[in-house]
Amino acid sequence: MTVLIVVATPAEAGRLRDLPARVVVSGVGPVAAALATVRALAQEPAGLVLNAGIGGAYPGSGLIPGDLAVSSTIIQADLGAWDAGQLLGLDTLGLSVLPDIPNAGQFPAWTRAAEVARRAGASLGPTLTLAAVTGDHDTARRLEARFPGALSEGMEGAGVAHAALLAGVPALEVRGVSNAVGPRDRAAWQLAPALAATRRGVQAALDLWSEGQG
Repeated sequence: MTVLIVVATPAEAGRLRDLPARVVVSGVGPVAAALATVRALAQEPAGLVLNAGIGGAYPGSGLIPGDLAVSSTIIQADLGAWDAGQLLGLDTLGLSVLPDIPNAGQFPAWTRAAEVARRAGASLGPTLTLAAVTGDHDTARRLEARFPGALSEGMEGAGVAHAALLAGVPALEVRGVSNAVGPRDRAAWQLAPALAATRRGVQAALDLWSEGQG
């Protein structure tokens, strides 16, 4: 079996297409990513699904542009209900993203995630998915408080992981850091180092996967 790599944009895909894997561009957001993953797995089975791309790093992570985050767990961080300025998670509400077992939108990463992080020189920790990226310091701090150890923020990881879980395929998210999570400042984004870091993480995952198949 091959590895499926799901990315949000053609620019991210362009840095990965020469690697020994199938690369699919999903479009932006968790719904687009989930649908693209389902369609791709229906067309051709995979043994591992990677969500790869650039993203923001939370202040407490210590990560800077050009660093790499590898998921220990992949979390849909904006699911729930607002109540008096507080976001109540699905677990508090007694709801689940799965039809038959409790799951508040937290998806396991590939069991070899720690080894991928070690080989790629990356940080390992929770990666958060939001349908709309964070644009202020207060929200960033609230998310870090809700999800201790959160490394990075993206818009697709949990959608990919949810689809992979339903298909019975392990998933992993790798995020090259382009900016800090907080006020939007495009001028400060460092896309080239972030894309290079993303490729480094993907390459480490592919190498580890290939070794396991030999």
